[in-house]
Amino acid sequence: MILDPWFYVAASVGVLIAGIAKGGLGGGIAVVGVPLMAMVVSPAQAAAVLLPILMVMDGLALQAYWGQWDRGNLRVLLPAALIGTTLGFLTFGYLSDDGLRALVAVVALTYAVRYFLRRGPTPQRVPGTAAGLLWGTLSGFTSFSVHAGGPPLQAYLLPQRMHRTTFQATSVVFFFVVNWSKVIPYAWLGQWTPDNLVTSLVLLPLAPLGIWIGRRIHLRVNDELFFRVVHASLLVIGVKLLYDVVPL
Repeated sequence: MILDPWFYVAASVGVLIAGIAKGGLGGGIAVVGVPLMAMVVSPAQAAAVLLPILMVMDGLALQAYWGQWDRGNLRVLLPAALIGTTLGFLTFGYLSDDGLRALVAVVALTYAVRYFLRRGPTPQRVPGTAAGLLWGTLSGFTSFSVHAGGPPLQAYLLPQRMHRTTFQATSVVFFFVVNWSKVIPYAWLGQWTPDNLVTSLVLLPLAPLGIWIGRRIHLRVNDELFFRVVHASLLVIGVKLLYDVVPL
C-alpha cells in the first residue's frame, strides 16, 4: 500500500469532499479527488485508488435518493455514458491526463461564468436528445480516466432547473452506473493491484461519513442556494484543473 503520509492527507480531504458532493451537492465537485491525490501519486494510480471508494459512495447515495431520479433524462444519458466509457477504455494511454483536465475545465468554467454573469433568473430549458447524447458521452469519457464526468453531466442537467433533489438523485444514478461499468476495464488495464486496493480499503471509512454530511446539507438548503453552490463548485473546479495543466 501507499505509505507516504502526505498522500493520506490529500486523499482524506479529497475523499471527504467527494462524499459530501455525492451525498448532497450535485456530485460535480467530487472531481477534486483525483487532482488532490495526484499531487503525490500519478493520476492513473489516484483514479484506481479512488474508484472502489466512489462505487461504495454511489451505493450509499443511491439508497438515500431511491426513486427520486428523472427517468427521461437517464434513458438518454446512460447509453451515451456507456459509449463514453468504452471510448475512454479504447483510448486509455493515448490521451494525456492534462488534455482531459483541460477539456473538463473549459466545460466547467463556461457554465459557471454564464451562470454568475446572467441578468435575472435563468430561464428553464430542456436540451434535446442530441445534446443529451453528446454530454452523456463526454461525461462517460472524462469519467473513465480521471473521474471528471461531473461538469459535462451538469452542463446538460443544470439548464433544466429541476428540483435539487431530482437533480441530485439523477446524478447519483448516472454515476452509479458509470462507475460500476469501469470495473472490468480497470481490471483489464491492470489497475486493480493489491497496493491500490489496500489503500482504497484504508480510506473507505470516510465514504459513509462524507455521504452523511452531504445528505444533511442537502436537506437544509433551498433550490437557489443549492444551484449557486453547484455553479460555484464548477468555477472552483475549472480554475483548479486549468491551474494543473497550464505551465506557469
